[in-house]
Amino acid sequence: MEKVESFKVIGIAVETSNQNGQNAEDIGNLWGHFFAENLMENIPNSVGTDIFALYTDYESDFRGGYTAILGLKVSSLDTIPDGLIGREFKGGNFKKFCAKGIIPNAVIDTWEEIWTDDKQLKRKYSYDFELYGAKSQNGDNSEVEIFIAI
Repeated sequence: MEKVESFKVIGIAVETSNQNGQNAEDIGNLWGHFFAENLMENIPNSVGTDIFALYTDYESDFRGGYTAILGLKVSSLDTIPDGLIGREFKGGNFKKFCAKGIIPNAVIDTWEEIWTDDKQLKRKYSYDFELYGAKSQNGDNSEVEIFIAI
């Protein structure tokens, strides 16, 4: 179990669900928009360059709708540029998974394992997140950390 401290994020969001592949399309478009608009350069008060992909506002469990947010950790939500959102996430306990291999395939495979073990994990469904750090850009040897609220 990992203890995660409270943090703030500024980025972009989309409402989606895992039904009929909707999440793959919506989240893929979110990533495309994030890089096409060079949003990393436009997020004020960023703390580091790790990209956070957060999943929150769950309707129920992994089968229901939720909000996906893509952004950077920030020190303040005082200035949020037009078109972006800012959210604060409370600290808590998480189970950490590590997706290893080609991205996004490794991340998708890891999520499928998480969904399979959903009941055993005793998921909290407050928010979960993926952390794309320096190791996420290593081709076949990429690593992405996935944190599940428990």
